[in-house]
Amino acid sequence: MHLLFLLLCLFSGLIEGSTSSEVQILLDLRNSLGITNSSQGFGSWFSENSPCNFSGVLCDSNGSVSEIDLYDRGISGNNIPFDSLCQLPSLTKLSLGSNLLSSPLTADIRNCTSLLYLDLAFNSFSGAVPDLSPLRNLQVLNISSNYFTGPFPWDSLSNLTELLILSLGDNGYERSPFPKVLMKLTKLYWLYLSVTNLEGEIPSSIANLTKLRDLEFSDNFLSGQIPPEISKLTKLTQLEFYNNSFTGKLPTGFGNLSELAYFDASMNSLKGDLSELRFLKKLVSLQLFYNDFSGEIPAEFGDFRYLVNLSLYSNRLSGKLPEKIGSWSEFNFIDVSTNFLTGPIPPDMCNKGTMKKLLVLENKFSGEIPASYAKCSTLKRLRVSNNSLSGVVPAGIWSLPNVNIIDLAVNGFTGPVGAGIGEAKSLYQLFLANNHFSGELPTEISQAVSLVSIDASFNELSGSIPATIGALKSVVSIDLEGNSISGAIPYSIGDCDSLNTINLAKNNLSGVIPVSLGRLSRLNSLDLSGNDLSGEIPASLASLKLSFLNLSDNSLAGEVPAALSIDAYSASFSGNPDLCINGNARFLRRCSPSDGGSSDKLRVVLTCLIVGATLLLASLAFLVYLKRRRSYDDARDRSAPKKSDSWDLKSFRILTFDEDEILKSIKQENIIGSGASGKVYRVHLASGKVVAVKHIWNSPAPTWAGAGAGSATSAMLATAAPRRLSSMRCREFDAEVGTLSSIRHVNVVKLYCSITSEDSSLLVYEHLPNGNLWERLHTTAGDKLGALDWDTRYEIAVGSAKGLEYLHHGCDRPILHRDVKSSNILLDEYFKPRIADFGLAKILHSAPRDSSTHVIAGTHGYIAPEYAYTYKVTEKSDVYSFGVVLMELVTGRKPIEAEYGENKDIVYWISRMIDSKERVMGLIDRRITKQWALEEAVKVLRVAVLCTARLPAMRPSMRTVVQMLEEAATGRPFAVADGEDEKVEVKLMP
Repeated sequence: MHLLFLLLCLFSGLIEGSTSSEVQILLDLRNSLGITNSSQGFGSWFSENSPCNFSGVLCDSNGSVSEIDLYDRGISGNNIPFDSLCQLPSLTKLSLGSNLLSSPLTADIRNCTSLLYLDLAFNSFSGAVPDLSPLRNLQVLNISSNYFTGPFPWDSLSNLTELLILSLGDNGYERSPFPKVLMKLTKLYWLYLSVTNLEGEIPSSIANLTKLRDLEFSDNFLSGQIPPEISKLTKLTQLEFYNNSFTGKLPTGFGNLSELAYFDASMNSLKGDLSELRFLKKLVSLQLFYNDFSGEIPAEFGDFRYLVNLSLYSNRLSGKLPEKIGSWSEFNFIDVSTNFLTGPIPPDMCNKGTMKKLLVLENKFSGEIPASYAKCSTLKRLRVSNNSLSGVVPAGIWSLPNVNIIDLAVNGFTGPVGAGIGEAKSLYQLFLANNHFSGELPTEISQAVSLVSIDASFNELSGSIPATIGALKSVVSIDLEGNSISGAIPYSIGDCDSLNTINLAKNNLSGVIPVSLGRLSRLNSLDLSGNDLSGEIPASLASLKLSFLNLSDNSLAGEVPAALSIDAYSASFSGNPDLCINGNARFLRRCSPSDGGSSDKLRVVLTCLIVGATLLLASLAFLVYLKRRRSYDDARDRSAPKKSDSWDLKSFRILTFDEDEILKSIKQENIIGSGASGKVYRVHLASGKVVAVKHIWNSPAPTWAGAGAGSATSAMLATAAPRRLSSMRCREFDAEVGTLSSIRHVNVVKLYCSITSEDSSLLVYEHLPNGNLWERLHTTAGDKLGALDWDTRYEIAVGSAKGLEYLHHGCDRPILHRDVKSSNILLDEYFKPRIADFGLAKILHSAPRDSSTHVIAGTHGYIAPEYAYTYKVTEKSDVYSFGVVLMELVTGRKPIEAEYGENKDIVYWISRMIDSKERVMGLIDRRITKQWALEEAVKVLRVAVLCTARLPAMRPSMRTVVQMLEEAATGRPFAVADGEDEKVEVKLMP
């Protein structure tokens, strides 16, 4: 009896000792995670003695810790004590997923030999993954969405034969062939290998994994054909391998995957028909876009009763869409754009009242828009452009309450634009061009206050422009060219504060040009040609910064305002015989007294004054010349460019200074910056104005004029041969002058003139007193001046986007910047942005769509990923770089930081942090605090993610970027470009 009592006491002591040590292990874990008594949900970790009472902790029947489940608890830490955790003898489950942990995964994890369940996903664990072979009891291993690098220990998985779930994706492992060792894990029913840098072909032994229900290996470098053996995985419900390089046809027998609900093989090079898919009756989502599939869509698709998503765009499919497609379930969207489909649009896809997107543009559909869609109140995008549709648009289409885009362009529609459009409060893009719409533009259109773009060009519209058009405060573009619209241009159009483009050409407009147009400070393009406008050109137009102006073929009279009498507008006034000018331009006749000019007496007086002033200026110029010649022989300021006998000044705007005033200010004390090509100086002019001067040496510069340190370009210039150096700098100078001299845009830096000699070149710009965006976001100078509030950051984002949009879309020939970065975005006194530094710019000539340049240019952290596999640079490369700038604005972080991991950048870092709303909000710069600002910042971050898509084709155009940014303002709908959103919008949670 006494012996039994002693044994019980000894056993009790062992249990108590075990419990005590386990408590200490958990307390060590608590401390490593920075959990305090005030941490929400962790009070029990401070008030309880038994670990079994700690929240998130379970014990077995012996009172020993068996499970630690802290999934999505908002914990953080960078030194997880795996060594002590693995000393818990009964630990079978460790779940730390979806937190803010950044610890390396140490080799101590191998000591957790009792583990059945290990979840570390959606954190910031880094470094190499250690050998996992000791964890032979594991049934669940999930380490996806971290920052793991180096070679993955694939061979160690051969011991983990009990695995049911294996999720390794969204990490940065070294490239490796598809691991055949996985084929031994025959108990797997979930295998997630997306974004793991796999290459090569899928082995035929994939057939061994017959229990698989979910198989995902998207966003890799896999190639070859889909193995026929995959058809033996008959339990699959989800199969995703988008964005690889698979070729060939869907294998025979693929239809045996009868349980398949989610199938995504988009963005590959697959071909053949879709006949194998006709047996997959349980499909919920089918995405095959960006392939080379041909033939007809199987008629059986019309009987699929669970189908809600269908994306087949950008293939070569033909024939008709099955009439009943999408009619059985709560259908969400269809996108079959850019194919060769014919026949009518199926009428019943919104049967259940859930459809959001109807996208069938760029096909050969015919017939009318089915009347059923007029009642589809959930519809957000209706895009049927570039087809052969006809008839009258159902009246209810115009008034759909949630529709963002109505795109009916390039069809044969007739009838009026419905008055119900005033009820479309969410509508921001209205595309009606190249149809046969008739009647008046309804007055109610002014009530569609979210409108950003209106394009009803080349129709048969008549009547007048609604007098209330000024209510459209957000409209950026109005294009009504090629109609029969009459009457006057409404004065209220000057109230459309956001207008960038107005095209009213080739109508029957009469009356005068309204003075109110001069209030449109953002207006960049104005075309009123081919009308019957009369009267004088308002002087207020001179205040606009127009890159395009066309007032030709009207009945205008009188003197052209002096500011418009420049060569850039030489073709803007033809066909107006009663117009004249009083300047030196030769593209119009000079004004005479009969034009309402001054009297003969006054003209004589003015002529005398001009002659006298000319003689005086000539005398002064001669004195300046003599003085300058003497100064050339004097001691020179070592920081000044070498002065020669001949300087060539080319002015691009009206100047209030000469070259001598610039040259004498190129001194060491005036330096405000330096770049790869030379130094930048601040010059205070006698007029009180301040300009910035970039000094570029045409021959090898002395050491004091070298490029700034730390630049790859600088290093190259420093080691180049003199002739090569000179050639490179001349090319940079020519590029910048050629680009900037022709640009007139409020968000592009102004170039006043160039001054050149044999050995030096100077570019004189407007001076921007608030420096550049990089300085304001990332330097101590910016901190001293105060953090940029969100409203300012947002305006910088929109303004910069508009500058790039103009370069890409607003010039006669699109211009590539090729070095978009925050330090090349300058800020004026009101923090309005200017795109600057066009030394790397490239004009894209009228060439095929893939026109590009093969010169690698740009700055580390901003360079698009296509440089890794091609030298081709397109406008989408600028879009990528701008996306990085947006990320800087939203997060306040630099493009390259140590925290992101070795060889990683802000794009990679953000892509790993956007799996939950909480983590997304954690990305926002902490200096942004107001709720409305946080909401807008998240929307802008969404745009940034789109801009930095891995594939250039998936990035929106800058025109779309501008629209999305403007829609990101509080209370405005957010949308992305069609055909570009299905892979990215789900990644960034709302």
